[in-house]
Amino acid sequence: MNVCIIGSGYVGLVTGACFAEIGHHVICVDNDQRKVDALKSGRIPIYEPGLEELVQRNVSAQRLHFTNSIGEGVDGSEVVFIAVPTPPQPDGSVDLSFIERVAREIAGVLKKDQYRVIVDKSTVPVKTGEKVADTIKRYNKAGADFDVISNPEFLREGCAVPDLMKPDRIVIGGNSDRALALMKKVYEPFNAPILVTDINSAELIKHAANSFLALKISYINAVSAICEASGADVEKVADGIGMDRRIGRNFLNAGLGYGGSCFPKDIAAFIAISDDLGVPFTLLKEVQRINADQKERFLKSVREALWVLRDKKIAVWGLTFKPDTDDVRSSVPIDLVNDLVKEGAHVTAYDPKGMEKVREYKLLPDSVKLASSPLEAAEGAEALILATEWKEFANVDLLEVKKRMHTPLIFDGRNLFDPATMQDLGFTYKGIGRRQA
Repeated sequence: MNVCIIGSGYVGLVTGACFAEIGHHVICVDNDQRKVDALKSGRIPIYEPGLEELVQRNVSAQRLHFTNSIGEGVDGSEVVFIAVPTPPQPDGSVDLSFIERVAREIAGVLKKDQYRVIVDKSTVPVKTGEKVADTIKRYNKAGADFDVISNPEFLREGCAVPDLMKPDRIVIGGNSDRALALMKKVYEPFNAPILVTDINSAELIKHAANSFLALKISYINAVSAICEASGADVEKVADGIGMDRRIGRNFLNAGLGYGGSCFPKDIAAFIAISDDLGVPFTLLKEVQRINADQKERFLKSVREALWVLRDKKIAVWGLTFKPDTDDVRSSVPIDLVNDLVKEGAHVTAYDPKGMEKVREYKLLPDSVKLASSPLEAAEGAEALILATEWKEFANVDLLEVKKRMHTPLIFDGRNLFDPATMQDLGFTYKGIGRRQA
């Protein structure tokens, strides 16, 4: 099939590359000409395992194309996906101006003898599909025939390619048999379960799913505080809970709290949506509170161990909000480093993939040193904070780390290391909700 993806950011680029990989002819549209030029040459602006090879292979095979022309994309495609940003606003609601602008631009290039399926792929509030349809009708001077579909994405950064190539479900929201048939044809090669719903239900599924996962994270973080107070081990508690098939072990890892470009934004949006509908979602407000408190509890433990943070030399391993990505948006480790600096600490940080984005977006003050390796970051440190659970950190030579540190004190914000092992190596080790050996 011929498919157009408007927006070549994280969701759009991964979706377009994977669609091309299974045989569709894909044209990705982006209004940033420099990005378009880079993508045409096979260079991608984000780090996602397997994505660069996928883009290069399908560009070479001429199944994946890039342009800055919406007209070119819409004219040559049966199905048009909208995958533009939906950034948060100060009140927690979602800025839909990018979606509205694209809907108007699509309407302006539709032709009378064309039928197009317009698909909302971006994460949007419920009833957005109705607004997109109304907007296209209003600006569709040619009177072209079209339908609007909701098709939320469920990609996890760090494993987005396998998530899309082997999805556990595909959600398609719409009420047009003609449009639904084309959407099923798009996804037929993936051989995955397809759930067909109305548009409003499909839009709610994404927010409800992410909010529930965030709830699980906040729940186990709240339990970790009880574990610390009682001398229990949160890892053992999580294992016991997770063995219940009704619950499952995923997203029951205690840590610094959730961050990134999805969970904070989606939960705030779901709260705003619920408030607008007159059904306040107070449970999610508590999830937000627990998440914010978790970072403060961690900082408190650092203060209690070091007494005064001013002039202390602290190493931080990890700046991205999770491993296997270079995404530093709404990253808890970034917030943590900034809090340490505000209290006068001298911070040296290292991340395998995120430091270029940190520099590009100026997310940390100039006083923060960015090291070239974990060992360089640990040199002379009075404490080391593990903030992102990269495999590189799990495989590091801990005896060499101890030798380089001024004081062998580790705060494990992701419970990556085993407390007994760390004690045997001579470290003072503090995890989250962990029983000390």
